[in-house]
Amino acid sequence: MNAETLSILQENLPKALFDTFYMVAISTIVGVLFGTFIGLGLYLINHPLFSRNPIIYRISGFLVNALRSLPFLILLVVLIPLLTLLLGDPYTPTGGAIALSIISIPFYARLAEGSFADIPNGVIESAVASGAKISLIIHEVIIPESLPALIRGTVLTIISLLGYSAMVGTIGAGGIGDLAIQYGYYRYETVILIIVIMILVILVQLIQWIGDILADYYTK
Repeated sequence: MNAETLSILQENLPKALFDTFYMVAISTIVGVLFGTFIGLGLYLINHPLFSRNPIIYRISGFLVNALRSLPFLILLVVLIPLLTLLLGDPYTPTGGAIALSIISIPFYARLAEGSFADIPNGVIESAVASGAKISLIIHEVIIPESLPALIRGTVLTIISLLGYSAMVGTIGAGGIGDLAIQYGYYRYETVILIIVIMILVILVQLIQWIGDILADYYTK
């Protein structure tokens, strides 16, 4: 590693890492909160013991799938006018966080719905037969029973968002993807590309390790 490469890393790597953590943290929080709510709604309106409504379920499912199937780079381009209106400059970490949040909601919603659907029917039937209200069943049965799967879904979401955050660098919105593009690719600093790849691999392994520990801890 030459002096110029070392200088680039010292000046830009800390901010790039901060921007990446900023974008991924915000989009994860937004995605998990809203995704869980939407996923729970989809589960309830598709379950025969609750407020089953096939028509609303199909319409809602179609909208979620339509947004989830949109390629992230295309979504970034589509959102540029809206981000310009909201932020003035769309090419910022905040702009990237908004785009990542939008893509994370339908992604996690389907993961959450699948987690709820994996709960044994006998557990739900017992809760309903006891006369418990839906709100109590949600808080005391559905969420606790599906928590390990929800944690694994959160880990998958974070890892996916980490990869998407690197794509944000293609439009100059910051993060380690931007660092790799601006210096590793355009300036032919191969060492920077290698270091960014190593950082991403380490982060993914660390996130997966922590997620597995938490999921195992909450598994009954």
